[in-house]
Amino acid sequence: QLQENQDEIENMMNAIFKGVFVHRYRDAIAEIRAICIEEIGIWMKMYSDAFLNDSYLKYVGWTMHDKQGEVRLKCLTALQGLYYNKELNSKLELFTSRFKDRIVSMTLDKEYDVAVQAIKLLTLVLQSSEEVLTAEDCENVYHLVYSAHRPVAVAAGEFLYKKLFSRRDPEDDGIVKRRGRQSPNANLVKTLVFFFLESELHEHAAYLVDSMWDCATDLLKDWECMNSLLLEEPLNGEEPLTDRQESALIEIMLCTIRQAAECHPPVGRGTGKRVGSK
Repeated sequence: QLQENQDEIENMMNAIFKGVFVHRYRDAIAEIRAICIEEIGIWMKMYSDAFLNDSYLKYVGWTMHDKQGEVRLKCLTALQGLYYNKELNSKLELFTSRFKDRIVSMTLDKEYDVAVQAIKLLTLVLQSSEEVLTAEDCENVYHLVYSAHRPVAVAAGEFLYKKLFSRRDPEDDGIVKRRGRQSPNANLVKTLVFFFLESELHEHAAYLVDSMWDCATDLLKDWECMNSLLLEEPLNGEEPLTDRQESALIEIMLCTIRQAAECHPPVGRGTGKRVGSK
């Protein structure tokens, strides 16, 4: 009897879905399209056994191409709710491979709010499976740390930090008290220098520092470590920094000190709503 009741309820749900949702998710009014996507996100989260499959996910994927920013935004926030739950990751694999390129392209959306949420979604995808995003996908997000729009840059900074800086060597846990050149941050500081030099945007160190300030404060304020990398002799087997790398480290260090002292983003970085035509 319980099974019959469940089947009957699922048949009713299916009839409502086909009779209402399938028509209204393409409604002429953007607000109704947004409501549809928001709700299907809730259904997939609450009752994943019935709704979290590609028959339903495809509607969210298609709607990511909607002309209205508010609708695209609902797609991304609905997906974030699903990717946040690691238990659901296996059910999202096919969707990820099919629509990943679209999500990556949305990091350059003309609506800043949409771009920010696209980057946040990719950060969740990254945490669910490192293999999903290619090096090219990641690079498309990395360069946004130099964006003039701060929320986009900060979201990209968090993505960059999770990808390149958040892995700790298990041995580091035992040497947390080591300082200067021997601290666990030493390799991370070097990684930051290498990334900055590879970006080839050398006049924008302040933008890079500001982007990562919220998620990597401890690293960016480890001036003792930076000093020792500049002043002390390399340890056995350690590659010394080149002149170019030392100059980059000094530039980054100055920017971190200025950021700590002034407590505001660099000149030219704001939080406007739209990407300027220029």
